[in-house]
Amino acid sequence: MPPAKTDQLDLWAESGLDGDDQVMVDFLLPTGIYIQMEVPRESTIQHIKLLLWKEAQTYPLFSLLGEMEGHMFECVNQAAVHEELEDETRRLCDVRPFLPVLKLITRNCGRAERLLDSKIGVLIGKGLHELDALQDQQVKDFRSKMKRISEEKMHQMQMMSWGEWLRICYSPQLETGLLENLIDKHEGVIKITMHYDQSQDTASLKVSLHCSVSELMDQALKKWQTTHGPEEDIGSRSDYVLRVSGKLEFLFEDHPLNQYKYIRACLLANENPHLTMVHCSVVKAMFEKEISTIGSVLARKSSNPPLPLPPKKRQPTQLHTCVWKVHSLFRINLVKGNKVNADDAAKIQVRAGLFHGTEMLCKTAVSSESSSRSEHVWNKPLEFDIPVCDLPRMARLCFAIYAVMDKVKKQRSTKNPQSKYQTIRKAGKVHYPIAWVNTMVFDYRGQLKTGDIILHCWSSFPDELEEMLNPIGTIQTNPYTENATELHISFPEYSTQPVVFPAFDKILEKAAEIAGSETITMGRGGKKFYIELKEIMERDPLSQLCENEKDLIWTLRYDCRENFPQSLPKLLLSVKWSKHEDMAQLEALLQIWPKLSPRDALELLDFNYPDQYVREFAVICLRDMSDDELLQYLLQLVQVLRYEPYYDCALSRFLLERAQSSRKIGHFLFWHLRSEMYMPAVSVHFALILEAYCRGCIPHIEVLKKQVEALSKLKAVNELIKLATIKTKTKQAHLKEAMMTCLRQTGFIETLSDLHSPLNPNLLLAGVNVERCKYMDSKMKPLWIVYNNKLLGGETVDIIFKNGDDLRQDMLTLQILRLMDLLWKEANLDLRIVPYGCLATGDRSGLIEVVSSADTIANIQKTSSNMAAAAAFNKDALLNWLKDKNSGDALEKAIEEFTLSCAGYCVATYVLGIGDRHSDNIMVRSTGQLFHIDFGHILGNFKSKFGIKRERVPFILTHDFIHVIQQGKTGNTEKFGNFRQYCEDAYLILRKNGNLFITLFALMLTAGLPELTSVKDIQYLKDSLALGKTDEEALKQFRQKFDEALRESWTTKVNWMAHIVAHPS
Repeated sequence: MPPAKTDQLDLWAESGLDGDDQVMVDFLLPTGIYIQMEVPRESTIQHIKLLLWKEAQTYPLFSLLGEMEGHMFECVNQAAVHEELEDETRRLCDVRPFLPVLKLITRNCGRAERLLDSKIGVLIGKGLHELDALQDQQVKDFRSKMKRISEEKMHQMQMMSWGEWLRICYSPQLETGLLENLIDKHEGVIKITMHYDQSQDTASLKVSLHCSVSELMDQALKKWQTTHGPEEDIGSRSDYVLRVSGKLEFLFEDHPLNQYKYIRACLLANENPHLTMVHCSVVKAMFEKEISTIGSVLARKSSNPPLPLPPKKRQPTQLHTCVWKVHSLFRINLVKGNKVNADDAAKIQVRAGLFHGTEMLCKTAVSSESSSRSEHVWNKPLEFDIPVCDLPRMARLCFAIYAVMDKVKKQRSTKNPQSKYQTIRKAGKVHYPIAWVNTMVFDYRGQLKTGDIILHCWSSFPDELEEMLNPIGTIQTNPYTENATELHISFPEYSTQPVVFPAFDKILEKAAEIAGSETITMGRGGKKFYIELKEIMERDPLSQLCENEKDLIWTLRYDCRENFPQSLPKLLLSVKWSKHEDMAQLEALLQIWPKLSPRDALELLDFNYPDQYVREFAVICLRDMSDDELLQYLLQLVQVLRYEPYYDCALSRFLLERAQSSRKIGHFLFWHLRSEMYMPAVSVHFALILEAYCRGCIPHIEVLKKQVEALSKLKAVNELIKLATIKTKTKQAHLKEAMMTCLRQTGFIETLSDLHSPLNPNLLLAGVNVERCKYMDSKMKPLWIVYNNKLLGGETVDIIFKNGDDLRQDMLTLQILRLMDLLWKEANLDLRIVPYGCLATGDRSGLIEVVSSADTIANIQKTSSNMAAAAAFNKDALLNWLKDKNSGDALEKAIEEFTLSCAGYCVATYVLGIGDRHSDNIMVRSTGQLFHIDFGHILGNFKSKFGIKRERVPFILTHDFIHVIQQGKTGNTEKFGNFRQYCEDAYLILRKNGNLFITLFALMLTAGLPELTSVKDIQYLKDSLALGKTDEEALKQFRQKFDEALRESWTTKVNWMAHIVAHPS
């Protein structure tokens, strides 16, 4: 018998290395027969079933098996969960069972539906049977509601014309805003290279920038007739659509050319646009393929029994008690705690607090101390100083379990490693947090919870705790129940009938009743109050309000509505949520509040504003966003789903609605959710939204499945390289050869070919250009994969695949850079930023777009110097490199591009506090654009060595950069003066939008990014943007930093020299 494989990875992936493409599999048959046989790793499940059937004929009881089609395999997958292999087109090496054991089971009826369920389960990374097994009514209700909505969506799609479908999948990328300077610069004309689909011919057309798409198409057809003669008639304009060559981006809807994003990008880069005339029949074929995919699922399903009717809403006739009628104080019964991980000498206490967002509604309640060794039993009520009638709808109950120990003289190692969270209270006592857990007071239907509940707690604590409680934490309990600390509590019954929160119309009635009985007039302030109110309202979102200010805002709330509508967040922070009368008045005021701009409304989705009607108002404001704007903020909108306590909420519905009506939004929503499915606190919530998206966009399933499978293959290649490096210290050349052998295997070739790029779904990747692929030599051995572009022969697309690095911080930084670029352009300042694509696709894995024709400063310096140490001090290297790449007028253009982009990145890196800047993570394109890569350190978290901060400068501005900006002429003060002016203008534009940046970072607080864990981290932005100061004061501060960067640039050179010497290759 061969020796057992020690590494599970060896078993499925790497036949390319050992030459063995067979694997021994154990088959368990429903007849009780056990068969062991070798099968090819690369085989599909269908083929393996065929091989088994042949083999089973030689075994007893074969006749009892029946039809092959009536059976399917089941295995235990890598997540240790039973998985039914309904989709038999998958390969065994992609299924990757935990052990090579396949169980044959009898297939039930409803094949089409089961196949769809199976595909969705594999795609989203969580089998749907796991959701069924939860036995949670909220999950059931959400799924059945979404199933109905999704099926309606699919039926609507079947009714669409191909033109409407094209608009949903590939809506035109338009950009409004002034362009006069750019149009004048090009004298109002543009040269276009026109390709003709299904022909190798191209034509060059010179057209006006104000020319419409239909006029351009007429000219293109005319040109064809002129060159080919009337005998080669290719039809009229109505037979064609215009596509950007190289990607699935269509120019339809008859706008002037200068309004299309692609055309503008070409103008800015001084490049000729490449467009393709695509015959409508090609697009119709794509459309019909999608419609038939929907048809095959819906048609087969119609033969299944109809879905059960939705549960009826609670009728007013049903007996229940309104929560406003219960005046007794809120209390719970603390029963006991199990599996508490603490030192034997410790006494255990439980603290409980009621919160609405981050606001504590009343004083916390604390249990007595328990010193039992295993089970801590209290069986005592905890009472809160708030009547039940005043509980807000979104009140959450937060618990902390902690150990109370005598103050230890010497720090001995205890079972509880949380020493950094210790808080000393009372003389001689130390409190160590052990676990925390949160739960809502009302259930998803608005009913006050009653009865016994076991809460499985979390043991990892955030940096900031509110009296050891973690109100910002999830209300999901820990799914890893086996080892989690358990807290048993029970909610009392205040009435013989269910106690419910009043419906919205009742809240408005209450507000009207209060307004009618109030003798005082609506609060209106005079001029003195107006000035005071204005000062408060202009503060940034991080500023705290004192109680007097809150009272003033609440009293003058109607003034706020009239004069400062965008200050709604500050009004919401001034409401006494622990008084139901104030809450009712606020909800009524919200009905007449002016709509906010989408950018201002984003702040209302922060954790501080949990009220469902406030969040619904925010979503109504977000509906005005264009698809491009929504994509700009999608990362944050997905993260704030964590703050939503119930699955069916306005934000979930909004995101699904927009994703199902724009394929690009759907693509990125899918990946932002899918990449975090490994996180236990969100896996159910995100799985439910992913399932709903897939059901409402059935044709997208296969497209996304191809991407998921390709990434799984790339991960296997990366792990193979890492493993070989550790085990054998194999030479690099051998390893590269092994990598290529692996990529050439049939299974790899098929899986990695013909897919949409996850970084940009409009790019179609044909196949891997294996000879040009490589792996990089850094610790995690990222793969550099070169693809051929399917839509433009000869063009390649380079992508870096990383496995082992968390790309979410890079993704956030690049998103903010993209936003800065947008804000600068809105103010008519284009600083030629290069916000390249970056996408996290899973637990510490993801993709990065490679920017073409670019090199690092380190490489540019090294190629021009013989000695590594001298390279960093060679000030001519950069300018000479640009001279080599550009001649004549092109050089002047390249230096201008360098100057603009250098200004943009100087300001961006200063404002965002981007650290670890060395010559290997600053790059320059041959066109002159400078850009930064690798954002592992942000918000002022600079690297230090031996306790000394290595980076002393506020931003990177070295003498060789200035040498390029001054065109190599030392005294060129005019050019340097322009550069300085660009920096100052850019800085002031960002300051005007300071609140937006603070909001976007605040919405990411619970994402778990290593350098964004508390409000203190965001304080860095407030300081760098000098918020709260006048423009003059801020500019003075910025100029000081600018001069400091110039003075200290020698330290950067020393750091860069050290970096080049340490990393010579």
